[in-house]
Amino acid sequence: MLKPEEAQDRADALISQARKSGADAADAIYVCDASTQVQMRLGQLEDVERSEGEEIGLRVFVGKRSATVSSSDMNPDILEGLVGRAMDMAREAPEDDYAGLAPKELIAKSGLPAIDGDDGVEPDPAELREMALQAENAARAVEGVTNSEGGGASAGRSIVALATSHGFSGAYSTSGYGVSASVIAGSGDGMERDYAYHSTRHFEDLDNPADIGEKAGNRAVSRLNPVEFESGAMPVVFDPRISSSLLGHFVGAISGSSIARKTSFLLDALDSQVFDCAINIIDCPHRKRGLRSKAFDGEGLPTAKARLIENGRLTQWIMESASARQLGLQPTGHASRGVGGAPGVSVTNLHMCNGEVSREDLISDIRLGVLVTELIGQGVNPVTGDYSRGAGGFLIVDGEIGAPVSEITIAGNLKDMFASLTPANDLTYRHAINTPTLRTDSMTVAGG
Repeated sequence: MLKPEEAQDRADALISQARKSGADAADAIYVCDASTQVQMRLGQLEDVERSEGEEIGLRVFVGKRSATVSSSDMNPDILEGLVGRAMDMAREAPEDDYAGLAPKELIAKSGLPAIDGDDGVEPDPAELREMALQAENAARAVEGVTNSEGGGASAGRSIVALATSHGFSGAYSTSGYGVSASVIAGSGDGMERDYAYHSTRHFEDLDNPADIGEKAGNRAVSRLNPVEFESGAMPVVFDPRISSSLLGHFVGAISGSSIARKTSFLLDALDSQVFDCAINIIDCPHRKRGLRSKAFDGEGLPTAKARLIENGRLTQWIMESASARQLGLQPTGHASRGVGGAPGVSVTNLHMCNGEVSREDLISDIRLGVLVTELIGQGVNPVTGDYSRGAGGFLIVDGEIGAPVSEITIAGNLKDMFASLTPANDLTYRHAINTPTLRTDSMTVAGG
């Protein structure tokens, strides 16, 4: 793989070619990935996969017209032709009053923070195989597990470089490692499946593979013999495994493009109370070893910690430059992009802060409710906030977690759900989006 400095040189060179060809403005992004994945099943090696690839994308502007092209061939002659095609396409594109590079005065300067995202470790396939085997063996050793979908281990590295014609040039590298296991418990019509996994930036931060496998096995066995119950309105508690999905819907609703198109259920919610006053939601792009940490965004703007929800109040939209111009605002450093197309938006390491009560206290007064540990399907209307999804988990009876339930449906509206959420104090940072256990009393549950 190239070094970040070499990747940066490639992006800079493509920008230079575009300007020489007559582009009024341009940006280029280079992405290089290499990964190794090993999959074991029933104690035998099932698959070893090694993938390596590099791509470069170029966006050019001719007046108010723009075009984007990309290539996985780094031959100089190919890239020269790429620039020519981009210019030809841009001249024929429709005008767009909002498209363009990020404001020059806002671009990231020198002295960007280090995110410690690449540890330089390269485990070989034999080591990954042993990790995958340990995870699967531990899962299969759990009493009640009858079959396996496999154990896996992976290691990879990525390099990203971005350059713009108005002066930004930067690059960074990240490493990534993962271990997973998925097994089946029971037999016949009573079989149940579950899984566990862990992903990190640094190899030394990975959980013990055997612990991951044991967790997968215990989860599968705990789902055996689901019970039926009477449908109705009742408290729903979201386990941290899946409670972060609620923040995913929140992020989509506050994206600048959704607001500009007027397709968000939070369209009129800026500076208003969206959550309970005890709730804070924070985006932390500079967290050391964070899964999505980065010093600059997809347009070359500096990233910064953002308190999106402060004491329950929505403080800002998240915007790239195009939607910011459409809304008459400034971009927020949340632009994200691949090698094709214009930038979109995304958060980095997002979390909801801890509440004040334990998980046990959160459910202690629930006479009948549901702890949800799995969500199935989509069923969310981003315009109205209507929410209806398949789910699985466990009954809560008289404040205690009880028998498993499956093939249930939970329904409500995200506005009401957000307003009634109560967080526990069990937040851990294991994913890119993290939340504690969450409770809402504004949903209807249909039993399986």
